[in-house]
Amino acid sequence: MTRTPAVNRESLPEDQKIAYDAFVKQWGEAPTTGPASVMLNAPEVALRGSELARFLRTDPSLSPRIRELAMLFTARARDCVFIWNAHAPAGRAAGLSDALIDSLRDKEALRDLSADEAAVVNYAQELLGGNRMSQAAFDAALAQFGPRGLVELNSLIGCYTMLALNLISFDVQLPDGVTEKPLPI
Repeated sequence: MTRTPAVNRESLPEDQKIAYDAFVKQWGEAPTTGPASVMLNAPEVALRGSELARFLRTDPSLSPRIRELAMLFTARARDCVFIWNAHAPAGRAAGLSDALIDSLRDKEALRDLSADEAAVVNYAQELLGGNRMSQAAFDAALAQFGPRGLVELNSLIGCYTMLALNLISFDVQLPDGVTEKPLPI
């Protein structure tokens, strides 16, 4: 359930139907839950945003473990239960430890991080927490991921912030069958 009904083609103005059709063709169907279902209220945004999100989830130079950590950190920073529950299992499957995921969920100190995990956590914490980036955090992340990786990391954090804000403002609820422990907010 969300604060607005699911979008369908008939509910859109004519000038939005081309983008809606392209989005549905790309996805194979019109999503009824999750960030894409909300973003379909602006089909052109949904179409362009989904391309970026898909690329950042699957094709960048960052490893799946690092991508999932960035997504989880962003979900936690924005208290977005939907993204958290979608990505905590994926993070575990990508090699993030249960202890790291559980500590992040519970806002406990993150211990025993590898160098690349620490670089992501420190970088994202500064970026999302204070809207600034210290030279030390930048240099550590740069050493781990290079300039391309940092642009991808920034873009991943930004993209998942956009998705989280849409999910939160439209009050998108979790789907049935959630297996992760609830995100305390």
